[in-house]
Amino acid sequence: MADLTQNPRPLATAWGRIDKVALTGVLILLTVAVFDTPAVVPTIEEMLESFWGTLPYILFAVVAIAGMKASGSERLLDGAFQGRETRMILIGALVGGLSPFCSCQVIPFVAALLAAGAPLSAVMAFWLSSPLMDPAMFAITAGGLGFDFAVAKTVAAVMLGVAGGYAVKLMAATPVFANPLKAQIRTGGCCGAKKLSLDWQFWKETERLRIFRDSGWSNLVFLGKWLMLAYLLQALLIAYVPAEFVATVIGGDGVGPVLLATLVGAPAYLNGYAAVPLLEGLIGQGMNPGAAMAFVIAGGISSIPAAVAVWALVKPRVFGAYIAFALIGAFAAGLAWSAMA
Repeated sequence: MADLTQNPRPLATAWGRIDKVALTGVLILLTVAVFDTPAVVPTIEEMLESFWGTLPYILFAVVAIAGMKASGSERLLDGAFQGRETRMILIGALVGGLSPFCSCQVIPFVAALLAAGAPLSAVMAFWLSSPLMDPAMFAITAGGLGFDFAVAKTVAAVMLGVAGGYAVKLMAATPVFANPLKAQIRTGGCCGAKKLSLDWQFWKETERLRIFRDSGWSNLVFLGKWLMLAYLLQALLIAYVPAEFVATVIGGDGVGPVLLATLVGAPAYLNGYAAVPLLEGLIGQGMNPGAAMAFVIAGGISSIPAAVAVWALVKPRVFGAYIAFALIGAFAAGLAWSAMA
């Protein structure tokens, strides 16, 4: 008789425990070793050198996020979505563009807002701006693409949120936004921990220190592994993709490169942190700066974690509007940045 106490799917369990980002990096290096063995060591050296240059920004972002969670300063956002609809749209865009919400935190937060009766226009403003910028992403973007680019992306995130929110407000009576929510809304999530009371001197309590340590470590691992992979891809990009090719496809002036980057950015995006070093390498090879802006805006909003947060709560037609706002906003932001850069 078979022993039913044994795990029937040991391979599936083992596979689930493997870090897919780290595995991807290892497989890439093994592929390089097979086809171009002398390039392995220079590739690793290039990756580590780039990562070391970004490390101060990573550490700053990690400490800032851990401090916010341990101090309970997220409670400062509790009243953001109260008041008139126009005010809520503005504050929703600002909160989304500046707050350190991860993609899994967005689902229970937005579900609670919708359940409390917050208008979809304000929630849409938050949804559109939230995936694009947070303190960690601002630090990483400033370190890789420059402070001006980081500020411009932040402004674009907030303006896109405001524009999307007002568009929903104006079209609220249309069939697209009528009865927008799915029948069942999940309010759980991986970040569903109870909120702490506000106390800036978090180091005086053992539990808050534990939260600071755990949050800091998890964010350090997350940022570290994604940026290591991104810098590995950047090193390979510089080594194997001719600069002339990049300059031809997404370089130069005009609408074409920005439009192409918008359309490519939506499905091809990794995440906001991994995109920075890749774009840094592409810009160095001739990529239009406006195309880079369009890429990060379109890709940030349509990335899998951000899109899943929306898909989980609203009907497909509202989700389609969300993606349409993302593409239009990304294209407009790319054109604006191209004109100013």
